[in-house]
Amino acid sequence: MLDLTLTPATDPTSVYRYRDGLYAADLLTAAITEFDLFTWLAAHPSDLATICRHFGTAARPTDVMLTLFTANHFITPSPSLSSAHPLFHVTDLAREHLVSTSPFFLGPYYASTKERPVVKDFITILRTDKPANWASYKNEKTWTEAMLTDEFATTFTAAMDCRGFTLGPALAKKIPAAGRTRLLDIAGGSGIYACTIAAHHPHLTATVFERPPVDRIARRMIEKRGYTARVAVVAGDMFTDPLPRDHDIHLFSNVLHDWDVAKVRPLLAASFAALPPGGLLVIHDAHLNAAKTGPLPVAAYSAILMSVTEGKCYATSELETLLTDAGFRDFAFAETIADRSVMTALKP
Repeated sequence: MLDLTLTPATDPTSVYRYRDGLYAADLLTAAITEFDLFTWLAAHPSDLATICRHFGTAARPTDVMLTLFTANHFITPSPSLSSAHPLFHVTDLAREHLVSTSPFFLGPYYASTKERPVVKDFITILRTDKPANWASYKNEKTWTEAMLTDEFATTFTAAMDCRGFTLGPALAKKIPAAGRTRLLDIAGGSGIYACTIAAHHPHLTATVFERPPVDRIARRMIEKRGYTARVAVVAGDMFTDPLPRDHDIHLFSNVLHDWDVAKVRPLLAASFAALPPGGLLVIHDAHLNAAKTGPLPVAAYSAILMSVTEGKCYATSELETLLTDAGFRDFAFAETIADRSVMTALKP
């Protein structure tokens, strides 16, 4: 059996940040070269809805963009007397370097990269709210469609699996598993998190709930690790099939960030319905702070998620609202490793 309690001796955060923040520069380039966002915002401090109306952009990608620029200190939100939503103002940094009337304007510097495929994709995503093809490959499908094919699903699942050997142990240490017996890993991919949590909490067994073809990939990878006696796989679609019962811990690990609010709500409702009273929900992800002003690495990671999925990184305040609406209570938050963190909630 593979020892999944091992942790790295060095801090991999900087390595994760290169990949996680890969698309942030392209989103800034799109904002400057296509929309001249900062010049307009300097003259018209506005809330999210007004910005969307003016530029003809959709709320989800625009929210991700504004959060990224807030975390970068290019813009800052402030309370509005006429709106329940904050107004975004440019900062002195942006006024000097990102507003076209400034002698220090860097627009032409960014214009030299505006033909990059990801920049063009961001312009389309901002206007349509439809994800781009995976990694902007013209011969690839969108992520949700590609995941239905064996070849892409195998490659993608392996990519996500390798993160789990670092992220999994840090997650497992933050789960209050005492007195609980069964974990349901919803859309659990390769099963790396279910296996790692089982390794750290020997009294637990786990089930990975995944749709085909990923369920078959998970079975192979769990067997390869030597955890088939403790971690099972059940095939199913979390959006259309009922969640397996008889589990007192539910885990969404790097799942909710793939979906917009309209799809996150029924996922949380389904979890609440399937958990027993006193059941524990665990959300493992990269979370923004409650005010959505950072952390910058998470805001940058949200850009790549906005590009290739239907989701984004959620703020803890956004999730608490969604969890409350679903019926959950008693929220807790803890940081783990590599800009990831854990939110927990209980079913009363």
